[in-house]
Amino acid sequence: MGNPEQWFNGKTVLVTGASGGIGRAIARGFARRGAKLALQYHNHRPDELEAEIVNNGNASVSIKANLMNDGFETGLLDEIYTSLGRLDILINCAASQAVSEIRNMSVDEFNAMMQMNVGAAFALSKAFSERLGDNCKGASVVNISSLEARRPAKSHGHYASSKAALETLTKAMALEYGGGGLRVNAIAPGLIARDGIEEQWPDGVERWQNACPLQRMGTPENVADAAIFLASPMAGFI
Repeated sequence: MGNPEQWFNGKTVLVTGASGGIGRAIARGFARRGAKLALQYHNHRPDELEAEIVNNGNASVSIKANLMNDGFETGLLDEIYTSLGRLDILINCAASQAVSEIRNMSVDEFNAMMQMNVGAAFALSKAFSERLGDNCKGASVVNISSLEARRPAKSHGHYASSKAALETLTKAMALEYGGGGLRVNAIAPGLIARDGIEEQWPDGVERWQNACPLQRMGTPENVADAAIFLASPMAGFI
């Protein structure tokens, strides 16, 4: 399988939601293994992350795109191909995790969650596959799902529903695209640590740590390691 530090030499990876903790960790992990990075963001441009990647000798470009807009995928992919020349790996990481009880939720709120968390991944993955055409060798899509796809938390009904849909979409895309060489997989993390989470949600953190066999939260780097593995030659039959 070669040197892991060179797995992605010459390859380009798009990470959506690159400004978030998990997105940053995924981008850094791929960059350390030789990849060029396209960093999608909406509100907060990841300037420091882009500079870090470039300073370490890898090409990187930050691209602003609103994943809620119809046709966003065309402009996003156009800019990647213009700036970096190609795209080999897509990490659908961007997501909304708004909180609302179903009884207080509007249809518009529900639909917005579905568009952000599964509709955007559908549109971008489909457009990516079309750009690849018959050149799918080594190409991969990794969708970041959630444990809540199977175990929703209170006030997370629309979020959990969107992640369940994302996992079914992942299976459907794997079935349809696998024969052409494009592999599609998903990761469903549990509770991932972030700054301030212990103060913001102490009871939730305690419940998670008591229930989790490892008795700790995950880290963004744990998710990144899984994404890197699934996109690598080591996962060529997954």
